[in-house]
Amino acid sequence: MKDQIGRQLNIDTIPKRIISLVPSQTELLVDLGLEDSIVGLTKFCIHPIQLKTTEKVVGGTKQINLDKIKALKPDIILCNKEENTKEIVEACESICITHVSDIFTVEDSLELIKQYGEIFNKEANAIKISNQINANLKDFKAFVKEEPILKVAYFIWRKPWMVAGNNTFINHLLELNKFENVYNNLERYPEIELEKLKLNRGPEIILLSSEPYPFKNEHAIEINNASPHAKTVLVDGEMFSWYGSRLIKAFSYFKMLRQNL
Repeated sequence: MKDQIGRQLNIDTIPKRIISLVPSQTELLVDLGLEDSIVGLTKFCIHPIQLKTTEKVVGGTKQINLDKIKALKPDIILCNKEENTKEIVEACESICITHVSDIFTVEDSLELIKQYGEIFNKEANAIKISNQINANLKDFKAFVKEEPILKVAYFIWRKPWMVAGNNTFINHLLELNKFENVYNNLERYPEIELEKLKLNRGPEIILLSSEPYPFKNEHAIEINNASPHAKTVLVDGEMFSWYGSRLIKAFSYFKMLRQNL
């Protein structure tokens, strides 16, 4: 098969020893029934928490311990184009088969789930997860259909201030929520000047993500001072940026968020 960036993978047998360098993909592996096959992961792979042992951690998403990865003798390493660098992917390729995901939409996530089902002989579990995601998405679309469009800004970092722009999975989920991203004219994760926030088409809602920067109430106050016209809300960043099986939970969270707004 080809992975999600078009690289040909020649997989002759079902991989038994898996290293995952992406937290949301680690969670997906567990939900597919592959917990016992995961021999390596990152320090950010926090779900489920019992997986992250000293023996299994091989680094982060941007820096890895190649010697430790080699010592674990993986059959396959799972990466992501955004989370991991090109250099990391190339280094992993020198060790064993390396699959790279590339996620912008729910459809991309469903394709990844399907591919993992095929690679690891977990097709039935993959179909079950995908069906649940599709059912929850259909229900959420019906729920949000009559809701008004709200202008939002979604912050991911502080010092420098950074937001989610266009061509991101976060922006795709904002659109599904009928949130108009005031920064969708900018690509990826641009830096912005907080002082100019109120000039940027005036967001009605400012969403402060719990990750990668752990925004707290004091940061909401700081942003309110720069943009007093907008309502500032702390949101669960995993729901807006973790793909895979996390999407099963995401749409009920989005319902609750919209009701609270």
